[in-house]
Amino acid sequence: MRFSYLIIACALTCAMSYASADDSITKPITLYAAGTSGGGVDTFARLLSRHYARHINGHPAIVVQDMPGAGGIRAANFMAESAPRDGTALATFAGGPILEPLIGARNPGYDMSQFVWIGAMSKDVSVCATWYQSGIKSLRDARQREVIVAGTGAGSETDTLPVIMNELIGTKFRVVTGYLGTQQTIMAIETGEVHGRCGYSLSSIKSTKPDWLRDHKLNIILQMALAKSPDLPDVPFVFDELTSQEDKDLLRLVLGPTGMSRAFTGPPQLDDAKRDLLRRAFDATMKDAEFLAEAKILQADIDSSTGDEVQSLISSIYKTPKNVIARAQKYTNP
Repeated sequence: MRFSYLIIACALTCAMSYASADDSITKPITLYAAGTSGGGVDTFARLLSRHYARHINGHPAIVVQDMPGAGGIRAANFMAESAPRDGTALATFAGGPILEPLIGARNPGYDMSQFVWIGAMSKDVSVCATWYQSGIKSLRDARQREVIVAGTGAGSETDTLPVIMNELIGTKFRVVTGYLGTQQTIMAIETGEVHGRCGYSLSSIKSTKPDWLRDHKLNIILQMALAKSPDLPDVPFVFDELTSQEDKDLLRLVLGPTGMSRAFTGPPQLDDAKRDLLRRAFDATMKDAEFLAEAKILQADIDSSTGDEVQSLISSIYKTPKNVIARAQKYTNP
């Protein structure tokens, strides 16, 4: 009888430990930022990392590791193929790698609708902007003369959006690609190596180069998003420049990621219990007073989406009709 009690007690203890293991993370979490140090992707990753662990059962250490390359495709491939599936590997990207499997020149080897999305910190607007000394001050100027813009790789919106704008609204952007990340494009803009950048997150500018806005060092000549930004009331909105429904359908595809900016994901096949744990903690962090106070200091706009909402948006992007995808491919892979 006593032996039976021991067996029952052991079973209960083991069950409790398994449940506890499923509902906690104690090993360090590596948060891979698909960008360079000091850029928008890196800045928002580090902001989250300083507050996220307080809301995760087990309170793991969170280490941000920058993984630039190919506009974010390198990090996406790592998450798809090599990252551990136990909740200890998360990643954040700009919008380009989300669309690359659909509209890129070749299949990069992953499908982001299969990733397990944890949540997004904001909704964003992408802009085309030129340096104040460039002589290009308006969208009209960009339609009349060549505008050299910095690109960070084939998978990045810095390389795809300027080409699409040329086709749809008659701009004359010329992309010089190969810059490693945001910091390198900033240096190129400030030194006059390029005129500016098209496919530049407004939230990134606010958080990494607020002096550019304060001191009027940028001419923001076009805003590109699913909805117009209240911060840019006098800047032309791309959908207002279009008359064709086909053009609008194309733009809704390529601008879809702006509806879930600063999104964080786990790898495919992440355990459901760990997914739910990480999502609950993310949602709690987005309401955390200390987090919001630091975000305000960094001028990081917070307008969060839940993991379910991000997963649904990604799924809808990947269900885009084939004719719309084919048209996007034609413009981005001539």
